[in-house]
Amino acid sequence: MSSVTVSIDPHVHSEGSYDGHEPVELILEHAAEIGLDAVVITDHDVIRESKRAAAIASEYGLIGIPGVEVSTAHGHLLAIGIDRMPPRGRSYAETVRWIRDRGGVAIVPHPFQRSRHGVRQRNIPTPGSAADADEPVAADGAPEGEGVEADPDPDPGPAAAVAEVDAIEVFNAWLFTGYRNRRARRFAAEHGYPGVAASDAHHLQYVGRAFTELTVEGAESVREVTADDVLAAIRRGTTTVEGRRAPIRMAAKHYVGAAGRRSAYYARTGAARGARATKRTAVDGAVAAKVAALQSIHRTRRLLSWFA
Repeated sequence: MSSVTVSIDPHVHSEGSYDGHEPVELILEHAAEIGLDAVVITDHDVIRESKRAAAIASEYGLIGIPGVEVSTAHGHLLAIGIDRMPPRGRSYAETVRWIRDRGGVAIVPHPFQRSRHGVRQRNIPTPGSAADADEPVAADGAPEGEGVEADPDPDPGPAAAVAEVDAIEVFNAWLFTGYRNRRARRFAAEHGYPGVAASDAHHLQYVGRAFTELTVEGAESVREVTADDVLAAIRRGTTTVEGRRAPIRMAAKHYVGAAGRRSAYYARTGAARGARATKRTAVDGAVAAKVAALQSIHRTRRLLSWFA
């Protein structure tokens, strides 16, 4: 059976996130230039820009996959392949079930790192076990309720009914030391979880600094691969992680290329915005001139009426 390898960065933040900086168009352009096949926008507790990025990804030769980084009562979870915002603040297990019931994959990002709202090890159930109760973590600072859609399907059953996520982020390029990544890798290997790598980028130059390679069976080329194929490959665990805290093989393209692409992008959009502003100014000026002329005529008529 034929197969193809797909490179994906499944954890990237855009300007739609309260802590992101880049427009999705620029992220997609950069991802395509550095050789990624897909990038998932996972803004904090908002999904609007991710859905828009997924809708236009094909224009950049990329696979469109929506996602979000949702705040649960026990830490953050990546919800990949869903087109609705999961309810915030639910328990870890409830949120995992919500994601999986809607065809998405649930991934634990930066596990065990409490300073970044990573899920504690005790709250990541292992096969055959259920989640231990744990105190909820504080909110991550995103505006309360931003982008949250009402959940028309209340989550039934006990919180521990669903145990396992689909994958663990075993390499996060934002971590300052390798300890948490090594611990996550050991945990995933010990308990049979697929591992993924991601940049967790908040700035353009870090997009793709770590990424996941997936083997997709039954495809002749990346052009044939769909979002569903990528999700299935994550579930099967046909993943290879790539990345390190220092720049990886795409380093030159990341830093030099990102600066050039950012400048070019804002030059283009700036020119377009400037043209629109000029047009608006001209229209406003014409309207103001017309109003002034009418007012002048009105005043002249009133003045003449005094001598009539």
